[in-house]
Amino acid sequence: MKISVLGCGRWGSFIAWYQATVLKNQVVSWGPEGDYSYEVLKTAGKNEYVTLDKSIKLTCNLEEAVTESEIIIISISAQGLRGFMQKVTRYPVKDKIFVLCMKGIEEATGKRLSEVLIESGIEKDKIAVWVGPGHIQAFTQGIPNCMIVDAYDEALKIKIANSFKSNLIRFYYGNDVIGSEIGAAAKNVLGIAAGVLDGSGYVSLKGPLMARGAYEVGKLIQAMGGKFSSAYGLAHLGDYETTLFSEYSHNRRYGEMMAHGAKFEKLAEGVMTAKAMKELGDKYGVELPITQAVYEACFLTNPFESGNGSEKCMEILLKLFDRETKFEF
Repeated sequence: MKISVLGCGRWGSFIAWYQATVLKNQVVSWGPEGDYSYEVLKTAGKNEYVTLDKSIKLTCNLEEAVTESEIIIISISAQGLRGFMQKVTRYPVKDKIFVLCMKGIEEATGKRLSEVLIESGIEKDKIAVWVGPGHIQAFTQGIPNCMIVDAYDEALKIKIANSFKSNLIRFYYGNDVIGSEIGAAAKNVLGIAAGVLDGSGYVSLKGPLMARGAYEVGKLIQAMGGKFSSAYGLAHLGDYETTLFSEYSHNRRYGEMMAHGAKFEKLAEGVMTAKAMKELGDKYGVELPITQAVYEACFLTNPFESGNGSEKCMEILLKLFDRETKFEF
């Protein structure tokens, strides 16, 4: 198969590696000229995560990338997707299949990422979503994991999952695009909360965080028209180990450093997702106490400047204990 991967950062470079090295597909890897991630790969042929197979065509020519392949995989920052699609749709992409291998909610609109593609002119039945647990550092060591492919069109979902599966990644078919996208995005918010607990010495609270976090995310998914049970699948709960516990998790690390009054400089999608989810909770009338706490910690305090990040962040999270006693379910 001919595959183009748009975005050559952490996940984008891994996807290109996976498609070429494991699946033996013809791969074009695109990144913007001058971008740090692209220039590293262009100069060295590798980054801190993967060494690109020599068969991969690395390019900064977007037209070349989107016209050469039948399937286009996008892996960029969620908040930049809408603007990026304005560039992509300048080229003939009507017959292309788009696979989103990225997690987030558009902060300005509260839209899911597949909705952003639809509003950008991509046909609904040509969009698939690839989410679920897994760290590049583990995959490249040959340690397998399970992931999920979801789509509006049943045949497309089956085609992508069956084409992309291997002994390294076992795919399941999703059956709830709303739940898959919201669940995948929301686990990053829980990752920040877990990091704050780690950094503050309250690690034992990660058990309640997981139980209550999945429950509130399920309520939001259900209110948005998805299935409550999706919060307990691979897109959300199944991704907790890699997001709430792993040393490789950017979101967990962001929260941990925030608790120490220091700033994590790499991308942590959970920050803007917390803001988007808070607004979605208000819109749909769903209480999201953990999300609200993460939102307040990220946007309503100044832990990076104060040097008292641990106290401020934990003060916000421990306010959850002041809520009235209620039935668990």
